[in-house]
Amino acid sequence: MAERIVLAYSGGLDTSVAIGWIADATGAEVIAVAVDVGQGGEDLDVIRQRALDCGAVEAYIADARDEFAAEYCMPALQANALYMDKYPLVSALSRPVIVKHLVAAAREFGATTVSHGCTGKGNDQVRFEVGITSLAPDLKCVAPVRDLALTRDKAIDYAEKNKLPIATTKKNPFSIDQNVWGRAIETGFLEDIWNEPTKDIFSYTDDPSFPPVPDEVIITFQRGIPVAIDGEKVTPLQAVQEMNRRAGAQGVGRIDMVEDRLVGIKSREVYEAPGAVALIEAHRELENVTVEREQARFKRIVGTRWSELVYDGMWFSPLKRSLDAFVASTQEHVNGDIRMVLHGGRATVTGRRSPTGLYDFSLATYDEGDAFDQSAARGFIEIYGLAAKQAAARDETDAGRHKR
Repeated sequence: MAERIVLAYSGGLDTSVAIGWIADATGAEVIAVAVDVGQGGEDLDVIRQRALDCGAVEAYIADARDEFAAEYCMPALQANALYMDKYPLVSALSRPVIVKHLVAAAREFGATTVSHGCTGKGNDQVRFEVGITSLAPDLKCVAPVRDLALTRDKAIDYAEKNKLPIATTKKNPFSIDQNVWGRAIETGFLEDIWNEPTKDIFSYTDDPSFPPVPDEVIITFQRGIPVAIDGEKVTPLQAVQEMNRRAGAQGVGRIDMVEDRLVGIKSREVYEAPGAVALIEAHRELENVTVEREQARFKRIVGTRWSELVYDGMWFSPLKRSLDAFVASTQEHVNGDIRMVLHGGRATVTGRRSPTGLYDFSLATYDEGDAFDQSAARGFIEIYGLAAKQAAARDETDAGRHKR
């Protein structure tokens, strides 16, 4: 039996050509694997048939939308995960679930190698290959664009020469990756970081300059997970989809940044993640009500490190697993409702309520019913400031000594 290679397949030009390109270069049979993470676009049955028509011996389709939302997006939400304080890890979160299905297909079809369509300049090659080796150390990896010299021009020539059933003349100037958590747009004129993104590059969000009337939404959380929107029960996938729709209509979640890539390059990236941005803002505000101060301070540090690990392709690493356990433990009391107004590109929290919150009206109020013993503050301040007072006294003594 010939060697078999599993290919992460999108249905586009590059991965369609890669089927035959890999077969020609290695003599192996290619199994195409398409994973649905809510990217939309073409019907997956159409994509499956195209893979077969392009020479794949098998084409495997995985519907991972619920899995992706529940097991990948929700942990990111609980961590308030934003790489460089801005990017909600749109592409980075989808890679480990795709890797999981690639490895499962390799086992099912007896493949020895897994292939992906990444270049040698991006983060995704690391995310795919480190993920694969973490789950299946025995599997090899090959990247046709990086390892087998498959350029776009060669892909177009190959497709035309072999009469492959794909459009080869239209050249999209952008590289776009999307899923239910958001959409990433790069390359083309965006590579000049002085150029402003044009309106036509956006798809998940409407222009925030001309918004419809404000949209008020109430999001209900249990243990840091959205379980209802405006009182209607939702699954994690439904919560993200609904907030994509409503926040997207108001232009919420557009991000334009210069990002520090794992491979050492600074790269201009434009994202739109309306649901992710709105949900993270709501979740963060509910944590302000429900998570104890010192725990919350440390969680912000953990959230930053968690985001970096996921961005860097370390989803399956021991440290990531340990941080997962900490984040999960902080979510026990993150229950309640957040009222939010979506309007003109902003998601603004206007109300909070929680049955497990730490906000005590009788302690916080300055009016009648104040339960806070203000007389205790003087002694607290004296003890709290004692170390600083001693240090200041020493500095004064030293300064006087130096003057003599």
